[in-house]
Amino acid sequence: MTRKQYEWPDGAKLEDHSKRKHKILREYVFDYLTVRCKLPQRERFRLAIVDGFAGGGRYQCGSPGSPLIFIEELKRAVEAVNTHRTVQGLGIIEVECLLIFNDASLDAVELLKGHVAPMQADIAATCPRLHLRVEYLNEFFEVAYTRIKGLLEQGRYKNVLFNLDQCGDSHVNRETIIDIMRSYASAEIFYTFMISSLLAFLKKDQPDQLTKRLDYLGIKGTDITSRNDLMSKNDWLGTAEKMVFEVFHRCAPFVSPFSINNPDGWRYWFIHFANACRARQVYNNILHDNATLQAHFGRSGLNMLSYDPRDDEGRLYLFDNNGRASAKEQLMGDIPRLVSDAGDAMSVMEFYESIYNITPAHADDVHAAIIENPDLEVITPAGGERRKANTIAADDIIKVKNQRSFFPMFLSASSNRKGIKGKN
Repeated sequence: MTRKQYEWPDGAKLEDHSKRKHKILREYVFDYLTVRCKLPQRERFRLAIVDGFAGGGRYQCGSPGSPLIFIEELKRAVEAVNTHRTVQGLGIIEVECLLIFNDASLDAVELLKGHVAPMQADIAATCPRLHLRVEYLNEFFEVAYTRIKGLLEQGRYKNVLFNLDQCGDSHVNRETIIDIMRSYASAEIFYTFMISSLLAFLKKDQPDQLTKRLDYLGIKGTDITSRNDLMSKNDWLGTAEKMVFEVFHRCAPFVSPFSINNPDGWRYWFIHFANACRARQVYNNILHDNATLQAHFGRSGLNMLSYDPRDDEGRLYLFDNNGRASAKEQLMGDIPRLVSDAGDAMSVMEFYESIYNITPAHADDVHAAIIENPDLEVITPAGGERRKANTIAADDIIKVKNQRSFFPMFLSASSNRKGIKGKN
C-alpha cells in the first residue's frame, strides 16, 4: 500500500504529518551544524545532504519543502556560528555542503531547480562562508543510490545526512539503509515508514497476506496478529513500535523508532538512524523541544520497549513536561541498576553508548537523575566530584557510592557476603 504521489505541478498539499516532520528536520539541521562547528580549532567543515524524495520545493500554500528547508537552515546556522565565533574572538569557519536532490518525477525536479536557483544566488551574495554545490537526479531512489554513492565517494564526504521521506513503506530497502550506515563514519538517516499497511491487514485479520506484503522486511504477519489482544489505541503504538525497532535496530548503532503523533491514529514512523550516541542525544532533545510532535508508548526511563502491557508500566510518552517527570522518576532507579550491572563504575561516554538506544529521555533529565541520585557520584578525571548536572563531561566517571541507600538491586549473594563492609 503506497500513498498517492504528490502532484507538484498542480500544487501539492502540505499534510499535517509533513509539517511535523519539517519542524523537526529544520531544528535538527541547525543544531547539527552548530554542534559540529563548536571545536575552536576547526576552520572548515564539510558535509553532504541527500534528499532521496525531494519533491518540487514548495507546497500549494507556499511553505518550503525539505530541500529548501535544508538550504535555509544551513545559511542560518553558518551565520549564527560565525557570529558567535566572532564574539568569542575565534576565527571564522567555512562550511562546504554537497546537496543531492533526487525525485522520480521530472516535473518535480524542474520545479525544484527553479526554487533553489535564487536561494543559491542569495547565499553567494550574502553568506560567502557557506559553499553549496547542488546535484539533481531524476530516478527512483534505489536506482539513484548507486550514483549518489559515487558522488559522495568522489568528494570523500564522511559527514552525510539522508532524508528518505518515501511515499509508503517499500521504496527504500533495508539493505540500503545498512549500506549507508556502514559506508560513512558520520552518517545519519531520517526515514519515513508508513504503518498503514500493517493496520489494514490487522483489521482484516489476514496474517498470511500481511506476511507476503512485508516479507522484504522480515516481518511475519502471525507475529503481529497474535498480539491483537493488546490492541487498544495506545497498546497498538507500543506493539508496532517494538516490531519496527526489531526490524531496524540492526541497521545502525542508534535507532529512534518513534511515530509521528496523530490524535486520530498513528500512520507514520519518522525513524532516525545514527552511528554516534551524540546524534541520538541531540535528536532526543529536539523531540522534547517539540513536545507532542512524536509519540512513544512504553517505559520512559531506560529499556523503553521492555514493558508488560498487562501492567501500568507502559504509558503514552509525548516528550512533554508530564513525560519528562515520569522519565526522571524511572531514571532514578534505572541508572544505578545499569552502573551496578557494569560493576560499580563506568565512564560517562560508556554510559551514553549504553543508554541512547533504549531511552526517549532528555539529556538534562538523564544528568539530573545522576547528580540527584543518592546512590551515585560523578568523579572528574582529576579526582574531584561533580556537583551540578550541566557540568557532567564525557570523560567523567559515574560510580556507585560505598555508602548507598537501600536499593533492591543490591540484595544479591555477593552483597550479603560482604555484609556491612561497604558502610565504612
